[in-house]
Amino acid sequence: MPLITTSSYRPRPWFRNHHVNTIYPAFFRKVPEVAYERERLELPDGDFLDIDWSCTGSDKLIIGLHGLEGSADRPYIRGMARYFNERGWDALGLNFRGCSGEPNRLLRSYHIGETGDLRQVIDHALSLGRYRHIGLVGFSLGGNVILKYLGEGGFHPDELVGGVAFSVPCDVKSANTEIDKWHNWHYRQRFMQTLNAKMVEKANRFPGQLEIPERMPRDFREFDDQFTGPIHGFRDAEDYWTSCSSIYFIPTIEHPALLVSAQDDTFLSESCYPFDLARDHKYFHFEAPKRGGHVGFVTVNRDGYYWTEKRTFDFLNQHLEN
Repeated sequence: MPLITTSSYRPRPWFRNHHVNTIYPAFFRKVPEVAYERERLELPDGDFLDIDWSCTGSDKLIIGLHGLEGSADRPYIRGMARYFNERGWDALGLNFRGCSGEPNRLLRSYHIGETGDLRQVIDHALSLGRYRHIGLVGFSLGGNVILKYLGEGGFHPDELVGGVAFSVPCDVKSANTEIDKWHNWHYRQRFMQTLNAKMVEKANRFPGQLEIPERMPRDFREFDDQFTGPIHGFRDAEDYWTSCSSIYFIPTIEHPALLVSAQDDTFLSESCYPFDLARDHKYFHFEAPKRGGHVGFVTVNRDGYYWTEKRTFDFLNQHLEN
């Protein structure tokens, strides 16, 4: 039964506060050792994806997916690339549409359930003819994409080892209720600022296709009702959240998958901790450290590695060997 009841993550005393653990790595962690080489992947719909490679000449590849309004340049993706590179893997950071520093070409963008772009990146990597094994790792929104992808029907390549996801709002509706609470106000404000700015920019590039309200959205329900849902073919926010929440796809996962979410993550609701699903699942593993914040898991050591990187490598390597 893949419910992991004891976690090895132990933060130093000053990182036992969930806000400190969440904020510190976003602002203060640096991973300068990774030198990316960018490739622009042209998509069949006329858009593009920028993907960042860090290669060692391996036949094994780790693909990293960032969170909402992040990029492959985030320390948690760069740190993962460095850790895997030093253990003989190539690494690829997927920048979601509009997240690579340049606006994407189309009105549509990325969202929490968009797995088609991940499939195209995996297909592209395999088309190069050099990878025998591929692992996936994602954080927050990117983790939801991975879990949903693993639980969707259709083709999954034989080279796929499995996936690891951290800090995932896998029940999107209830997670959005949590992030609307007062103690998450500063996080929500930062997301709204960048998301709204992107919609204004798109409205200027696509006149007549996108209506900008007099008062811009102040929370995710308003934003997803006004923008995400209609732009991406959903009726409204509720339809979008229900269709894309990975909690509904976990039961049908048939590849090794690990979800790690800290119990003190203020972004997550009770239903984002799928203990019962893991107890009876053959492939889905769930681990809930007592502390860690949201995409935090700060680790203080001489080599600069984070616990998330070791945990991901150990899980994927274990199933690769098996």
